[in-house]
Amino acid sequence: MESKGNEIERRETPKGITGREQERGVPFPAVSPAQQAYLLKGLQGAANTERAYRADLAHYEAWCRQAGHPGLPTEPRLLGEYVSSLAPTKKWATINRRLAAIRKWHELQGYESPLADRWLKATLKGIARQHGTHAQGSGAFPAAALKKVLRELEMERNGVPRFAAWRDKVALLLGFTGAFRRAELVALNVEHVRVGEEGVVISYFGSKTNQTGQLEQKALFYSPEAVICPVRVLKKWLELLDRPTGPLLVRVRKGNELTEERLTAQSVNGIVKSYLGAGYSAHSLRASFVTTAKLNGADDSEVMQQTKHKTAAMIRRYTRLDSIKEHNAAKKLGW
Repeated sequence: MESKGNEIERRETPKGITGREQERGVPFPAVSPAQQAYLLKGLQGAANTERAYRADLAHYEAWCRQAGHPGLPTEPRLLGEYVSSLAPTKKWATINRRLAAIRKWHELQGYESPLADRWLKATLKGIARQHGTHAQGSGAFPAAALKKVLRELEMERNGVPRFAAWRDKVALLLGFTGAFRRAELVALNVEHVRVGEEGVVISYFGSKTNQTGQLEQKALFYSPEAVICPVRVLKKWLELLDRPTGPLLVRVRKGNELTEERLTAQSVNGIVKSYLGAGYSAHSLRASFVTTAKLNGADDSEVMQQTKHKTAAMIRRYTRLDSIKEHNAAKKLGW
């Protein structure tokens, strides 16, 4: 059986193809064994994106079952009903991501995408006009708030280091001064860190915007105040870990027991909320880096050197949303 618009032959999964693609029953083309590994790698997206897509597909199929409709593959009419049911309560970004998952499923299965339908497009335009498309990102906190948290953390008790406190302090400082995404933060290993006279260089491979595994580096510098200095705090944490390799941020069990179990990205969210408040998330560390740096005179290229944004558009968005009073030419009118 052939799909429309291409000559991809549907057949059983070739020998050597395993894992998530096989579980989904993806129709692979007839390719040589040498090409199979590259084909799989090309189909895979970022791990977080794949998890979100699987959840989105499950949500759509659950909606179909509840409404008495067939699931996947689907048709534009049903998708129109689906997005209309989501519109009053879901963010525009959520609706778009769920449609992207459905589009990707049809693409991999060799079906024509139902999202090309003009009536569905008109429905989506109506939703955008009615409900808006503004994405409410995690807020940025004042730098003074983070400094206060770091200064007040109890690092020792009865002369014994509190591992969870040190771990949390490292996570907060690296997330902020290094402008790391949470997935990047928890993926760091001890061997990625190089301490020098001027500070620390952290090297890592691959990120949300670097799917090809190119080398990326971030620099951290000494602060005059030791208690909030990312370099001194990180050096102390490395001494406590006392190993040359393995996860940098790890779980700490009750009883102050240090493990080698890598921290999860969701745990970083919990750390931020526990210290800075429920209105913030792990992304707030990154957003706060941008706003703080811009307010202190950094230009876009300097900020992008640390955040690894590909364009200045997101930098300007952070500044616009979080610093509308401080970073505004209306203050310079001489009025």
